[in-house]
Amino acid sequence: MPTAVFLPADYFVALLLMIASTLCWGSWPNAYKLTRGYRFELFYWDYVIGIVLTSLGLALTLGSTGGPDGFAANVAAADRGNIACALAAGAIWNAANLLLVAGIEMAGMAVAFPLAIGVALVEGVVLSYLLQPKGNPVLLALGLVLATLAIICDGRAYASLPVGGRAVGRKGYTVCLASGALMGLFAPFVTRALTTGHPLTPYSIAVFYTLGALLCCFVVNIHFMRHPLVGTPIGFRAWIEAPARDHLLGVAGGVIWGFGTVFNFVAAGFVGVAIAYAIGQAAPMVAAFWGVVAWNEFRGAGSRAWWSLGLMFGFYVLALAALTAAFRAN
Repeated sequence: MPTAVFLPADYFVALLLMIASTLCWGSWPNAYKLTRGYRFELFYWDYVIGIVLTSLGLALTLGSTGGPDGFAANVAAADRGNIACALAAGAIWNAANLLLVAGIEMAGMAVAFPLAIGVALVEGVVLSYLLQPKGNPVLLALGLVLATLAIICDGRAYASLPVGGRAVGRKGYTVCLASGALMGLFAPFVTRALTTGHPLTPYSIAVFYTLGALLCCFVVNIHFMRHPLVGTPIGFRAWIEAPARDHLLGVAGGVIWGFGTVFNFVAAGFVGVAIAYAIGQAAPMVAAFWGVVAWNEFRGAGSRAWWSLGLMFGFYVLALAALTAAFRAN
């Protein structure tokens, strides 16, 4: 039966979706930067509302038809285990993301990003490929190495800033490593939900993934509100009394991230989770770009920082080429 669910018809469309996902994943922090002293634990409630609304909106539009691939029909026919995997993936990612933010506060971008995102990238790609061996393994490994080098250069660029260096204790390193280990685990769960038995469509996965993230907040985010790794405890009263502007920015950040996630899952249905995840995890490069052009984070930076930024973008372009070749050589 024909279906009107939007899925990429060729690799070029899938590549555009993966690049768009990278842009979204690297751009949503701008919404938080625009808030005025809004604690991240509070911002996160608005943010998670935004990601759930976005996934539902896209599932009920681009992901819905009267055919068997439509959102409602797909959920009814899918294996319950796949729904559980999508929920678990969202909860795992959410815990990892909260730890990453804490890691940035404790250790700085220069340490947190290379450690957490580097570990997540390698772990997520390898485990996803083992479950779904799609793509040339040699070229995929080359792309993975190049992307990892780009992330390391991103960390070196931030470490070169006049305020980039800071003393990092064992707790800071532990939080960053834990974030990376968790973040790399969500991709295999998505792979299983997309490929096993009666699978979910990418749109259905996104809905349960974001619902899993929301449910996780009632455990992990509340714990961090009461026992923050950085700062003093805070209650829901501060969230209720926050300005409408900050609430709207939080929802906007979630909407941006939500679009990126759905785009990545839709592309993964065509190219495989390992390739889509590897390209999407180049988000730190986009964040660094915004740091340069919008937030002047590199004002007064020395030549080492600019060389590191140049190498970062160069390695990412090479990684993109290698990952594209990995798919085409399959």
